[in-house]
Amino acid sequence: MSQPAQQQSPPGVTGEMRPRPDHGEESYRGSGRLAGKAAVITGADSGIGRAVAIAFAREGADVLISYLDEHEDARETARWVEQAGRKAVLVSGNLADPEHCREVVRTAVDAFGRIDVLVSNAAFQMTHESLQEIPDEEWDHTLAVNLSALFHLCKAAVPHIPSGGSVIATTSINSDNPSPQLLPYDVTKAGIANFAAAAAQLLAEKGIRVNSVAPGPIWTPLIPSTMPAEQVETFGQSAPLGRPGQPAEVAPVYVMLASDEGSYVSGARIAVTGGTPIL
Repeated sequence: MSQPAQQQSPPGVTGEMRPRPDHGEESYRGSGRLAGKAAVITGADSGIGRAVAIAFAREGADVLISYLDEHEDARETARWVEQAGRKAVLVSGNLADPEHCREVVRTAVDAFGRIDVLVSNAAFQMTHESLQEIPDEEWDHTLAVNLSALFHLCKAAVPHIPSGGSVIATTSINSDNPSPQLLPYDVTKAGIANFAAAAAQLLAEKGIRVNSVAPGPIWTPLIPSTMPAEQVETFGQSAPLGRPGQPAEVAPVYVMLASDEGSYVSGARIAVTGGTPIL
């Protein structure tokens, strides 16, 4: 797959992307692996989050869709969840605010009675060519959305996650192979990887598993809304497979980690990078 040069304003929307990403709308087939479970997915309006929401719903899970303000994209995700016969709950707001993180958890508990799977996936990034170009407030915002939100969500959710439940955090290949143009993002993704590894040990006595997924170049609205148009055109070509991945190609890993089939998988970081190894 190749994509033409294009650019959007952050956070970007799916409908303006060329070509349109594949979230598994027509391809994912469920088999009851998450039957009866309740999941919270942040950044579920589009990209990896939407693909995970669709997959989870087709595997039998109800889904809370947390998103910033991309209402049309979020409603589209909800339609796919409901078409799978599952309950969809929409919650918009800024995860940089710790109180909003707690509100997401409260809403899920009110709707579902518990949280079996927490997927902390929402992320922010911007491209800069020098350290001096990075505004102080953007540094703080990137850490708050990508890393601190994971802490606040977990802290609020853990009392409502039963034994056998799981937390899945989206890290990145950037945690091992940091791009100099994405310095704040790189730092948060390394932090997420370490948070998940430590939390897996901390929460083991509660029977809660914690893992992270490290995607490589995946075609989502984050790309055309945060990278220069000429970089978008060549995005993903440096991967050994020679192309960016589709969100639908990442979602099955989240399903495995969320399901009982992953009952002895905790503290893992799974690469979905098109062939680039991670340490």
